[in-house]
Amino acid sequence: MDGLERKFHRPEAGLVVDGARIEGYASVFGLRDQGGDVVLPGAYGGSLARIAREGRRVRMLWQHDPAQPIGIWDEVAEDAVGLLVKGRILTELAQGREAAALLAAGAIDGLSIGYRTLRAERDGKGRRLLAELDLWEVSLVTFPMLPEARVSAKANEAMSEMAAAFRRAQAVLAAR
Repeated sequence: MDGLERKFHRPEAGLVVDGARIEGYASVFGLRDQGGDVVLPGAYGGSLARIAREGRRVRMLWQHDPAQPIGIWDEVAEDAVGLLVKGRILTELAQGREAAALLAAGAIDGLSIGYRTLRAERDGKGRRLLAELDLWEVSLVTFPMLPEARVSAKANEAMSEMAAAFRRAQAVLAAR
C-alpha cells in the first residue's frame, strides 16, 4: 500500500449504525478538506467499474491498518452526494466487536478513504481537484479530515419498536 493517500471524512449525511451493519458517506463531493483537496463527482467511477470487473472488493479496514480488516463493504457506489458505502462489521473478530461498540457509543464517528490519485489539477484557489481516484479501501477512523461533517448513530426502527412491544408485554405480564 506504499504511496497510498488517505482522506479522512466524518460523513455529512450520517453514519448509520445498526448492530454490525453500517452505512454512510466515505467521501462527499465538492467539499474542501483540511488538506486542500476537493473530490469531484465521478472521481470513483472508473475505479469502481474496474474493481467490479476484476471481481474484487473495496476493503474495510480499522484505522487504515492493512493488517486489520474488520468487515465487508457490501455496497460501494457513487451517488449525487458522494461515495456511499454499506457494509457489515465482522463481530466474530475481536477488533470488529470493539469497533461496533465504539461506533454504537459514538466514540468513533469517521470514515476515511485510502486511494491513489490518477488525475487531479490545481484551481486558482490553491485547491487540488481530484478528478479520478483509484480506490483501495474505506476505513473506520477516529479523526476524519472534514471536521464540519457530522455523524449520528441510530438504532434500527423495527428493532426499537420490537423492544418497546416486549417492554409493554413484560409490564402486562408483571401486572397479572
